[in-house]
Amino acid sequence: MEQANPDYDLPGNDLDFNTPTPEQKKAIPLVVKVYGALCLADGVISVPNLAVVYTLTIVSVVVTPDHMGIGNDPMLSLVIGIVGAVLAGIASIGLIVLGWSLIKNRRRNAGLWASILIAVTVGQMLTDIMLSGITFDLVTPGIHLLILVALSATLDPSLWQERKLERRLGQLHDRVAAEEGLLGRDITGEGYIKLNFFNLFWVFLVCCVVGLVLEIIWHMVIVDPGVYQDRAGLLYGPFSPIYGFGALLMTVALNRFYRANPLFIFLVSALIGGLFEVLVSWFMQLSFGAVAWDYKHATIFGLFPDPVAMLFDGRTSTLFAGIWGFLGLVWIRLCLPKLLELINLIPWRWRYSLTSVSAAVMIVNGFMTLGALDCWFERVSGVEPTTPIEHFYAKHYDNAFMEHRFQSMTIVPRESSRVTASTTHA
Repeated sequence: MEQANPDYDLPGNDLDFNTPTPEQKKAIPLVVKVYGALCLADGVISVPNLAVVYTLTIVSVVVTPDHMGIGNDPMLSLVIGIVGAVLAGIASIGLIVLGWSLIKNRRRNAGLWASILIAVTVGQMLTDIMLSGITFDLVTPGIHLLILVALSATLDPSLWQERKLERRLGQLHDRVAAEEGLLGRDITGEGYIKLNFFNLFWVFLVCCVVGLVLEIIWHMVIVDPGVYQDRAGLLYGPFSPIYGFGALLMTVALNRFYRANPLFIFLVSALIGGLFEVLVSWFMQLSFGAVAWDYKHATIFGLFPDPVAMLFDGRTSTLFAGIWGFLGLVWIRLCLPKLLELINLIPWRWRYSLTSVSAAVMIVNGFMTLGALDCWFERVSGVEPTTPIEHFYAKHYDNAFMEHRFQSMTIVPRESSRVTASTTHA
């Protein structure tokens, strides 16, 4: 006889996933429908406006590149502008479909398009940063992004039942897992840990610190023996976010394969780490003219140029891709279990409040860092501070401060893809 699953046979568990609940049948609130109508109108109106704006921008970059850009590659700005135009077009269509779905009470379809628009909006914000830096124009899409996240998390009708079930079972599961030493583990066996916010945040935070320590040691021992260099990546704290995000990517990608062949784990980690290093370098250079590492002159055993470094214009190399591969193998097989034991030492009553506060502090630190980098770029480019925020950064995070804090980073305005008008081409 098939045994009942204790997780779903608790007293009072009367949920049937095939029968719509009253919550599922409930109409979308009027205020959300009003927001849907605004989305629909915005999508319809923005189509012709976007066509005009992006056409003028692209023509300006092509016809008068010297007057539009700080960077020295107008074609790059043109390509990014075209990508932005495509994303804007997709966003307009998405807003129309999302608005109509909200008005017609189609929860699942609205939830799907809200998720699509989240990715598109993030892409638009990144292209805007690469073209214009951190500006107040990012406030509106930022607010819109928060609304889309809220919608995607609440509209899907299947989530109503999941939440009711999770609320009923969540605390019981955690208590039992804590008693058995399995808190944070994926009890389904599909992966090593649960890929929830709590676990992933502490993976990110710990690896930000550990990665920074390892890079400092590498520099003192290998690159420039005996010389200390601050390799931090944020304004405050001993954090290098590239290692934190790299560890997140590897954890998510390899969680199901933690028992796989070590060679497979090594190769996947090398690929993920190398490509991530390339993307971060590319984004930082195009957005802020920031060059934090350059492996153009890397070689293989000093015999011939490194083909990987040549292929990616010095943004990564065979050696560092291999280091990422080694770190990924050590991380999945050795460090992740120890980290889970470490974060489970956090007292039960503090777990979620401490995580929330720490996450908020890291987000503020990250946004302040981006703002400081943007203002540093403007000053090096010869653009004088004009807004209160720019004056604030100029006073508290001037060039001397930034050069001391980010000792491995240089700002080269002509390496960026900015199309903001500038009188000085540094």
